[in-house]
Amino acid sequence: MNSWILAYEGYNPEEEGLREALCTLGNGYFATRGANAESSADGVHYPGTYLAGGYNRLTTEIAGREIENEDLVNMPNWLCLRFRIQGGEWFSPDDAEIFFYRQELDIRCGVLKRTVRFEDSRGRRMNMEERRIVHMGDHHLAALETTLSTENFSGTLEIESGLDGGVVNSGVKRYQSLNGRHLEVLETEAREDAPLFLKARTVQSERRVALAARTRLFNKQAGLNPKPEIIEENGYIAKRFSVDVSENEKIRVEKTVTLHTSQDRAISECSLAAKHDIQCAGDFSELLKTHIIAWEHLWRRFDIRMTDRRKNRRDDRPEMILRLYTFHLIQTTSLHTIDLDVGVPARGWHGEAYRGHIFWDELFIFPAITLQQPEITRSLLLYRFRRLDSARRAASAAGYKGAMYPWQSGSSGREESQEVHLNPKSGRWIPDNSHLQKHVNAAIAFNICKYYESTGDDQFMTAYGAEMLFEIARFWSSIATWNEEYERYEILGVMGPDEYHDGYPDADKPGLDNNAYTNLMAVWVLTQALKMMETLPRDSVEELCKALFLDQEEKDLWWNISRKMRIVFHDGNIISQFEGYDRLEELDWDKYKKKYDNIQRMDRILEAENDSPNRYKMTKQADVLMLFYLFSSEELKGLFKQLRYPFEYETIPRNVDYYVRRTSYGSTLSWVVHSWVMARSDRARSWTLFLEALESDISDIQGGTTQEGIHLGAMAGAVNILQEAYMGIKTRGEVLWIDPCLPEALEKVEMQIHYRGDTVEFKTTQEMCKVKLVSSRRNSLKIGFGDGIYDLTIGTSRMFQL
Repeated sequence: MNSWILAYEGYNPEEEGLREALCTLGNGYFATRGANAESSADGVHYPGTYLAGGYNRLTTEIAGREIENEDLVNMPNWLCLRFRIQGGEWFSPDDAEIFFYRQELDIRCGVLKRTVRFEDSRGRRMNMEERRIVHMGDHHLAALETTLSTENFSGTLEIESGLDGGVVNSGVKRYQSLNGRHLEVLETEAREDAPLFLKARTVQSERRVALAARTRLFNKQAGLNPKPEIIEENGYIAKRFSVDVSENEKIRVEKTVTLHTSQDRAISECSLAAKHDIQCAGDFSELLKTHIIAWEHLWRRFDIRMTDRRKNRRDDRPEMILRLYTFHLIQTTSLHTIDLDVGVPARGWHGEAYRGHIFWDELFIFPAITLQQPEITRSLLLYRFRRLDSARRAASAAGYKGAMYPWQSGSSGREESQEVHLNPKSGRWIPDNSHLQKHVNAAIAFNICKYYESTGDDQFMTAYGAEMLFEIARFWSSIATWNEEYERYEILGVMGPDEYHDGYPDADKPGLDNNAYTNLMAVWVLTQALKMMETLPRDSVEELCKALFLDQEEKDLWWNISRKMRIVFHDGNIISQFEGYDRLEELDWDKYKKKYDNIQRMDRILEAENDSPNRYKMTKQADVLMLFYLFSSEELKGLFKQLRYPFEYETIPRNVDYYVRRTSYGSTLSWVVHSWVMARSDRARSWTLFLEALESDISDIQGGTTQEGIHLGAMAGAVNILQEAYMGIKTRGEVLWIDPCLPEALEKVEMQIHYRGDTVEFKTTQEMCKVKLVSSRRNSLKIGFGDGIYDLTIGTSRMFQL
């Protein structure tokens, strides 16, 4: 098995949606699913192209009321390339007799390949070989090369190359009752002597999108120039070519596409830009060469090489999956992202699930980027800064101070969480209270502080980061209320990361009190905000506090809340997920495991049975355990001491055992968190859970969700388990700390990171860790290991015995 190749043998219609998502090609500006070029949306195939940040809002009448949703728009389909033998049907693997079918994604080069040998209904045999790229160097370019080879016939081939602006959003079944017609075609051009051109517009956000497509045909000797037939119908334009062929002859088709939008920089107008670029674009071989070079540069930074002890069985699957997930992380958040006003969506730019919105998943995604390409993380944090005023307005409207960021964010930063959502098991639309997950604000603050800790980017922190951090701290101080009985502050009426629980059993209104994760994260944010006032230059802090009307009285309130927040416990040192959790019923897990093949989405199962997860001690995903994911035992001990609560050595393993046994794994993030929190205490089980996390998307373990869009948080989280949990890499000021602890099954890890302008190389085995300073702008680096701090100079290395 080649650890750089994701390969599929044979054609399987039931698996096509999953393949399309996992074989998506993108460059941070736009992405195209790995659908067959000859296919259309038909229940089996779903060709989709998505622009980073390409949103549009539409309204739909549901249950007697108008509901507005903002969606990531399925943009015009540029793939359209089909062929047939004259007199026959257009080729489709669903109709032809297939003798050989192989699809492979070259992860190293970013090339999608397909090889098919087939026979039509008249016994005529052909081979088709296809290569496809979405250019990583020039983010406005994509190209497709198809080679058609005849075997046992002579005749005429018809080849049709088009652009389809008549597409709709229909890639998620549970959304299909919602209005999905986001595009209107404004202009088309289809002339014999010029590239195809199509211009469309999103109907509400009015983003204009222009595509130009050039199609060239070649045989073995030279280029062909057959006169095309022009096809124009319902937003679809195409050129249809007829080419005479003999037995054992090859016809090669090159299709090159340029894509621009009205929001691009350094252009006059998107139509002019698309038409100009298609005239300047090289042929497929030239584009492929520069595309591969761009990927080589990226892999030099991002590749992690791992060797497990099963390599004598030639099992490279874990390393291949790790590279596949890194590949999708890079495609979603590439260097091209830096110049865009976009966040990082939970499901990538790979499909329409979650409508392309930005959640708290940044918490899992940013660490995997920051240690390799921190300038990307910086740009993604600026997406939040640009929406700070929107967060301020949301807080004010809810009666709070500061900034309250939304659970789901899209174009403007308003709350995009749906009011109702469909349970596919019951067919009922039910209220959606996920907007009560105010902990997203803590995640944003955490990301700001960790970026600063890793980079020392004072300019970012003084100009952008501190203002967001202070306004989020201000929000937490205003949502906290004083409980005279306990002489503690509380946070009431929220939801935690678990998501199964949005209220108390039979309560009239949604919301839970004193979610432990939310309360402790609020304490951490307030503490960090006060520390940041001491860290940053005094004049900068004074100017910012003056601009925000942030006085000493408010700072004193922050200090008091950060020392007197209430955390609820039960059964000794079990941290209660929320107040009253201990009074809920235990779920009969064995009963439901016998009744259903898959119980990951117990919320849907219970609702379909007219029951509710609010009644039971169960979790969809890590909630309390998120504290052990984000903080070391020393950091948590410090926070609990600050609050005057005990925190013994046994607290972590007891809580891990308690909540793991009550988790349904309804989110792919669960395997990531659980693997992480066991990385030191139970390395064998951590490794098993890590392998489960790797399988989450490639094996679609949730039963059909990956085809709607990848789970980028789980992908990046799996990558970061190696970087931080197993390699033990921590950034603390001017010192880079390491504490490797590889699972027994993991023999070796090799990787590079980029820390404060330094390139550092690691080679780690069970017995030792070799650290080399490859390059540095400061000529030296301080490495922390155990109780010591060691200096490295450029070109030198040091061996640490484990």
